[in-house]
Amino acid sequence: MADHDPENTTVETALDWHEGDMPYSRAFDDHFYCRSDGRLECGHVFLDGNDLPRRWQRDGTFRIGELGFGTGLNLCETWRQWRESAPEGASLHFTSFELFPMARADIDRALAHWPEIDRERGLLTEKWPDAPTGRVEIALEPRVRLTVVCGAALDSLNGEKDPFDAWYLDGFAPSRNPDMWSPELMQAVFRLTAAGGRFATYAAAGFVRRNLAAAGFTVERRPGFAGKREMLCGEKPVS
Repeated sequence: MADHDPENTTVETALDWHEGDMPYSRAFDDHFYCRSDGRLECGHVFLDGNDLPRRWQRDGTFRIGELGFGTGLNLCETWRQWRESAPEGASLHFTSFELFPMARADIDRALAHWPEIDRERGLLTEKWPDAPTGRVEIALEPRVRLTVVCGAALDSLNGEKDPFDAWYLDGFAPSRNPDMWSPELMQAVFRLTAAGGRFATYAAAGFVRRNLAAAGFTVERRPGFAGKREMLCGEKPVS
């Protein structure tokens, strides 16, 4: 996959900051996470929705795929819970697909809001490249590896072969960024999900649910975070 143009990235990732440390994308006219508490939202939606940490209580590599790296908040909260609960024989490979990766200083500013992930924030920003392009590979610590694939999500997923055990579907809101929730992209996510693997998303729009079901997932509605009526999660059937 060809690297994208860093100058174009700078334009597209232009940020405003609300309430001091809440990043807001001008390109997509949307916040990067919920305004009440993005870290707790990650736990409710992505970890609980994927039945984690229970499912990573096994030896070997547990692979998580994510659409939309953003500030790296989902990575850091997942990594924090992984350190607290994963068995010694397990390893974590977190792969995220991001069209417009953020600058190190912006990641650091956003994540500094949560002292609970200070350790993870420090290690991530220390190793984050000055100008991320192409395929960024970072050994965060022993048994924890991060890959960020920079580029359009569908093109990037079409280049992947190894399936994931869990998916975090965390693009900007479907009404603001419909390409991240298209039938073609959901089909690619399904293809790259291990049998019995799961997905979770804060999104509950009807067309998102229909696209996930049409791709082959069983889809479940659950109560959303912080008073949001619904979220979606589900599983790829074993057979």
